[in-house]
Order: sequence, then structure tokens, then C-alpha cells
Amino acid sequence: MREIREDARYIIEKSVEAVQPESSVKKALEKAGLTGPIFLLAIGKAAWRMASAAKEKLGQEIESGIVITKYGYSQGEIEGIEVFEAGHPILDIKTVEATEHALKVIESRKPEKLLFLISGGGSALFEKPVEGVTFEDLVQINNKLFRSGASIVEVNTVRKHLSSVKGGRFARLVAPSQIFTLVLSDVLGDRLDSIASGPAYPDSSTSEEALAVIEKYGLKPRPEVLEALKVETPDRLHNVQTEVIGSITRACESAVTFARELGYNTSILTTSLDCEARDAGLFLAAIAREELFDRPLKRPAALIVGGETVVHVRGEGLGGRCQELALAFSIAANGMENVSLACIGTDGTDGPTDAAGAIVGGRSMQRMIDAGIDPHRFLLDNDSYHALEKSGDLVKTGPTGTNVNDLIVLLCE
Repeated sequence: MREIREDARYIIEKSVEAVQPESSVKKALEKAGLTGPIFLLAIGKAAWRMASAAKEKLGQEIESGIVITKYGYSQGEIEGIEVFEAGHPILDIKTVEATEHALKVIESRKPEKLLFLISGGGSALFEKPVEGVTFEDLVQINNKLFRSGASIVEVNTVRKHLSSVKGGRFARLVAPSQIFTLVLSDVLGDRLDSIASGPAYPDSSTSEEALAVIEKYGLKPRPEVLEALKVETPDRLHNVQTEVIGSITRACESAVTFARELGYNTSILTTSLDCEARDAGLFLAAIAREELFDRPLKRPAALIVGGETVVHVRGEGLGGRCQELALAFSIAANGMENVSLACIGTDGTDGPTDAAGAIVGGRSMQRMIDAGIDPHRFLLDNDSYHALEKSGDLVKTGPTGTNVNDLIVLLCE
């Protein structure tokens, strides 16, 4: 008999494969009919693979270019294209250096056509602070917002008003260059002004909203930072064309296909889960209990969920939103037989850890207890990584080459 845990892993792995960017990039470029000379700029965790696919498709039409991606996410040289690596999710100085280099190269070459490839992680990997704002200001504000449980839209609203390249400012900066943008979305609802903080898209956020986020989370930045937040970002641009080529919706639809192939009666619960990670874990455990004991669907059943939860960090532990969700689920689902939940970041990383997420079930909590730890205490300390490490439930994929939010698969047999 095949184990339910193996089914969960299979569905997750195949669904991530289905949202790799190569074929989508090539298809979009063929449709667009771009001709050279073209300057390529790719940012984000899928930047290398998107750039490689574009170079393979367009060849010498791409005259030169720059890739800025996360440490460990590049896969070698691409002819005629410089590759830089920098920090994510925590901004580091390499990001600013790579961004400044890209801006100088574009300024010197003044390309007529610019192919802009954007994927998740672009906000941390493409950055130059506005005048009066320091690198240290950006790091401090970003870290405080993330630890406070701010949503990605809230974080990006602030980022855009403190950046020279976010919130449409990059497109305005390189005008009159015509920008053709391909986007691999990691933002719920595919909001183009939020993906990578919208460097080449008109910004719908306002200074008033940015200041409201600062006030909501009790941040007290320097006066120069507050002044920068009062400057509006461009709400109109005339040199951009944008297309979304991948999203969490496609990943969830693929998960449905693969779950059905394994014989599961399957449906998508939502593609826009957006709440506290531990609350989502408790909610999904409640669903699993109902499916199993109260009002069961025709079994075996699979529920597919996509989205991006948040973690309000109160402890000193190590983890990520997928791991925290999985740990909370394992506690609430303790003792349930024939249930498995897989929750992973589609990019292969979850928070500042080497895990993509976890696959847990009704026996996970007992394995933690047998290993000598109290899972409740670890959850309170936001230490999901070490709890799930003890139970043997962590999933480590390494960089996947894509990034379209988080994917959750709940199986009930």
C-alpha cells in the first residue's frame, strides 16, 4: 500500500515542476515578437532560470543583461549576461551594489528596448534607497515589519516609498526605454504594483497608506525617513507593457490534476489564504477532523490551498510560515489516522531556514514528544524548525527555480 505521506510529497513536487518558468517565458516572448537589440534585467528567486530561458529563445537579440538573484539560486554563466547574488529575505548590501551597477549600465547604454523579468523575492533583491534614507534604515524597517506580522502588501507599500526603483520609479528612471515585463507572481491576486514592489508598474499605494502602516505597527523611524514616505510614487507610466506568466492559481490547478491521478476526490479550498500561519494550521486541522469524522466527503479526499500566511514573531526560535503552519496543524491533528498535510514555499525556502516547509500527520506530535520536546512550547517560541526536525517532518528541496507563494495539500483517507 502506498503511504499517504508519499502521496502528499508527490503532489507537491509535481505541482512545483508545473510552474517552472522556462516554457512560460518562451511562450510569452514568441507571442510578443520582440526583436533586438534588447537589454535584459532579471530580478528575484527565479531570475536565473527566466533569464536563461529568454536567452535561449531570443539568442543574439539580447545584446547584454544583468541577473540579480538570491544566494545559491544562480546555476552558472549565461552568455553575455552578468549574474549577481544577494540576500533574501533579509536585505543586504550586495543587493544595493548590484542594483546600482544595473542602473549605471542601463544609463550608459540607454537601451531602446528593455526586457524585465520579475519573480518573487524581487523586493529584497532590487533596491536603492531614496535620498535621505540609508541602507540601515531599510533593513531596520523591513525587519520590524516582518517580525510584527505585517502583510506583504503592507511591507511593500512602505518599501515603495523609500526606494528609488520600486513603485514605478525604475520605469520612470530609465525612460524613454520601452520596458516589456514578464512576471512570475508571488502576490495574492497578482497585484502588479505589489509583485517585487512594482518597479515598472504604476503604483496604486499612497504616501498616506505608507505612513498608516508605520503607525499601525508602532515604528518610529528617523525624521528623514518620514519625509521620504510623504513623497508620492508615480501612478501613471507610458513606457511599460506587462504580462503575468505564472501564479499560485496555476500551481493549485496542477495539484488538483496530480491528486486526481492518485485517486483522490479533490477540490481547491482557496488560492488566497492570508492569515496567521498558526491559525491556518488550526483551521486546516479542524477541516481534516470534519472530513474524517463528521461530514466526510467521498474519500480519499484532497483539499488544495494556496496563499501566503504571516508569522507574528514573539519568540526567539527558528522557522518560517510554512513550518509554523505545519507545527500548529500537527498539534491540533494529534492522533488522527490517515491524514497528511504538506505545506511548502514553492521557491524551496521557508523563512531564514534551509527547509521549504514540512509534511506532517496525526503522529507527528507524538514523535516530537518521544524525542523529548514539548511541541506547544516550541510553537510559542516560534521554533517550528527544530520541532519538525525532531519529528523528521522537514522538507528540504533546495532552490526550485520558481516562486509562486505557498502550496498546501491536505489529504484524508
